[in-house]
Amino acid sequence: MTGRRKAAPPASIVPGNIVPGGAAGGSAPEVMVATAVTSAQRLDRWLWFSRAVKSRTLAAAQIEAGKIRVNAIKVIKPSQTIKPGDVVTSSASKDVRIFRVKALGARRGPATEAQLLYDDLTPKPAAGGGGEAIGQRDAGSGRPTKRDRRQLARLQGRN
Repeated sequence: MTGRRKAAPPASIVPGNIVPGGAAGGSAPEVMVATAVTSAQRLDRWLWFSRAVKSRTLAAAQIEAGKIRVNAIKVIKPSQTIKPGDVVTSSASKDVRIFRVKALGARRGPATEAQLLYDDLTPKPAAGGGGEAIGQRDAGSGRPTKRDRRQLARLQGRN
């Protein structure tokens, strides 16, 4: 028989770590985590598993662009390995996000499962704002109306 064999999952990935507190007192979801046999994981895979990026290709592109740091060192290879305890800094979006790796993932699961992979160390924005963002205007202070332009011309003596 020339059929294809189904590949066995890696020996380092096993079901485990039952997460307590399921939804509304129901059964708790099961989380897939890498065991101690696998003590490191590729950075692009971890970013994807933790839902920091939408795709693994996008994760690799951001790493190669130098927008990701591991332990304050700029990384340019998606194959860079990370382990629990490492601090990953992402400046890929308009906000800088800081994560401490708690666990290595085995799959891209739901958001609740992804949040178990890291501690979010991103500082909270200051309450009150402190100042306005560059290029932001108050409501109604946009482009002047025809009436405003006529008044301005009269004021400047260009009538």
